[in-house]
Amino acid sequence: MSYRKILKELRKTFPQPVSDKIHDSYFVHSIMSALNQVDDLKTRLPFLGDIVPADFDVAKTTELPECMSTVEEVTTELVGYLRGMTIFGHPRTQQNVIGPTTIPSLIGVLLASLHNPNMGWDEYSRLVAYAEVETVGITSQLVGYNPEHSGGVFTFGGTGTTLYGVKIGLEKACPETIKKGTPEDVVVFVSDTAHYCATNITGWLGIGTDNLITIPTTVENEIDLGKLEESIREVLKDGKKIAAIIATMGTTDAFGLDDLRQIVAMRDTFVEEFELDYKPHIHADAVIGWAWSVFKDYDFEENPLEFRPRTIRALAGACRRIQHLQLADSIGIDFHKTGFTPYISSLILVKNQGDLDMLKRSPEQMPYLYHYGQYRPGMYTLETSRSGTGPLAALANLRLFGQEGLRAILGHIVEMTQLLREHLGGHEGTTVLNSANYGTVTLFRAYPIGVDTFEIKKQEFEDASYRESLLVHNEYNRDVFQYVNTEAMEGRGVFISTTDCYRHTTYGEPIVALKSYILSPFVDEGDVKQVVEKVLEAREKIGEIVNTDENE
Repeated sequence: MSYRKILKELRKTFPQPVSDKIHDSYFVHSIMSALNQVDDLKTRLPFLGDIVPADFDVAKTTELPECMSTVEEVTTELVGYLRGMTIFGHPRTQQNVIGPTTIPSLIGVLLASLHNPNMGWDEYSRLVAYAEVETVGITSQLVGYNPEHSGGVFTFGGTGTTLYGVKIGLEKACPETIKKGTPEDVVVFVSDTAHYCATNITGWLGIGTDNLITIPTTVENEIDLGKLEESIREVLKDGKKIAAIIATMGTTDAFGLDDLRQIVAMRDTFVEEFELDYKPHIHADAVIGWAWSVFKDYDFEENPLEFRPRTIRALAGACRRIQHLQLADSIGIDFHKTGFTPYISSLILVKNQGDLDMLKRSPEQMPYLYHYGQYRPGMYTLETSRSGTGPLAALANLRLFGQEGLRAILGHIVEMTQLLREHLGGHEGTTVLNSANYGTVTLFRAYPIGVDTFEIKKQEFEDASYRESLLVHNEYNRDVFQYVNTEAMEGRGVFISTTDCYRHTTYGEPIVALKSYILSPFVDEGDVKQVVEKVLEAREKIGEIVNTDENE
C-alpha cells in the first residue's frame, strides 16, 4: 500500500484544521464513545470495573505493532487501562489528597490539549497565556498579594513550586549561583512533617541533602519556633547562608499549619541582628492550604452559609494561619488538590515579579525565540515546554466556583471531617490524633477492647516504657486498616488509607495511624458513619481472631 493511502486514513485520526461538520461529529462521537465505555465500568464500588493485577515485567516486552489500528480500537484499549482505577469523587473514597474534577476544568484540559498551546511564549499560546496571567492575578488577590507587583507561572507539580521557591532564595543568598554553581555553605530549613520534596530539591539543586535542616514540630504538627530560632542563630554564627525557609501551610498527613507570621518576623529580626546583606527567602508550601484564603473575609459571626458551630470553629482555626500567606515571598499552590482540577495544575506565585526575573536567561541563548510579543515566561522558567492545561483548568474552576462556591465546597468537606471526628470521639475504642488541625484529613487510632484510650495516646507518645505497647498497637492498626479496606473492596464500606509515620514519639518510634481524607463533595454523614462502623467492626473481628488463637 502506498504511503498516500495510509496518509489518507491517518488524517482522519486528527481533529481537522478546517471546519468539517461531518468529521467534527465523528470526533465528538469518538469522545462520547470513550466516556460511555468508562461509564460501563462503573458499579456501586468506588473503582472502575475489576482490579486487574499488572505484570510489569511483561509490560516491558511490549512491541510497536506493524500496522495501523483504528480510533475505535485504540479507544477501547485505552479505556481498559482504567480498570481498577479509584473513583476519587466517590463518597466511599477517603484515601488521600486527590479530589474529583469538575466538568469545566476537564473542558479546559481538553481545549488546551486540542490546540496544544506552548506557554513559553504568547506567540505560541495567544490568549491561553492571557488566561495564565488572569489566574495569577485572581490568585494573587485571593492570598493578599498586590497583583500589580506579583507574578507566577504554572509548573510541573507541588514539588516544582517549592523548587522555584528554593532556587529563587538561593539566588538571593548567593548571587549568580545560576552561573557559577552552588556554594557549600548554604542551608534550607523545613519542618519534620513537611513534604519530602524538600529532600529532592536540595539534592537536585546541588545544595545537598546534608544541608537540609529539619526542625521538629509541636504536637499541633507545626514547626517548633523555638528550635527554629536556635538553629537559624547557630547557622548564621557559623557564617553559613540561608537559601530558604519552607513554611508548610497544610501538611499532607495532618494539615498542620506553620506560624508564618512568626517565621517572617523571626527572619526580619535576624536580618537586622546579623546585618545580613540579603533577606532569607520564605516559601510557603500551601499546595493544600491555599484554598482556605477564600475565608479570610468571611463573617464567621454572621455565618451566612449556615455552617455548623464545629465547622465554623475549624474554618476559623485554619484561617487564622492561612490569612498570613501574603507575608511569604513565594507560595506553592496546587489547583489539582483543593481546587478540584485534573493533574497537573500547580502555580508558583511570587510576591515580586522581579524574583522570577532573577532566573532569566540571556536572549542570545535562544536566538530563534522572543523576537516579539508581550509575554515571555520561557525566558526564566525551568521548563521549555509548558502545557496550557493547568492554567485553563484552574481558571475554569475559579470562574465556576467564585467565592461562594469555593467556600461551600470547602465548608462541606470540613463539616464532614468534623462529623467524622465527632463520631470517632463518641466511642471508647477510637481516638483522634490531629484534633488540633482543622483541615479535611483525620488521623486516628483504634485500640483493642480493654485499652484506656483516654490515657494510652499520651503514654505511648511520651513514655519510652510504653514502646512495646506502641509497636503492638501499630500492628493492630495495620490489621484494622486491612480489614476495613478488604470490606470496601467487597462494597461493604469506605476506602480509607494509613500512614506508617503520623509522627515520631519523643523516644523516636513512628506512630502508625489510620487516615480519612475527605475531598469529595458527594460525601455525606452516612459515609462518615460507615467509616466508624467498619473500624469498630474490625475491632470486634480482630478481637475474635486473637481470642480464638489464644484458646487454641
